[in-house]
Amino acid sequence: MARDRGLEELMREELGDRPALAEKSMFGGWAFMLNGNLLCCARHDGMLIRLGKGNDDWALALPGVIQMLSGERVMHGWVRGGAEVYGDDTLRRRLLDAALAYVESLPSK
Repeated sequence: MARDRGLEELMREELGDRPALAEKSMFGGWAFMLNGNLLCCARHDGMLIRLGKGNDDWALALPGVIQMLSGERVMHGWVRGGAEVYGDDTLRRRLLDAALAYVESLPSK
């Protein structure tokens, strides 16, 4: 698996030291879980962000943010951003804050 350790570190710094935060290999990258729920993922081709179904329209309107696909299947509620997105500190923080807000609303697993 080709990992982007720089992106992993950026995401780790943004997510901070949360007691219920865990990390593991998943989706061809490095996934971050909160309370057992998948939150986001750092991959060699960008970051995957979980916003929840019906919560992603605003993000998809941002330059460089696209719908996540699994093969040809559209993954509603998930977006993907490449280097131009995760390299922008403000945009990366905004996306991760939205992901945290959504995932924190889910029951723990």
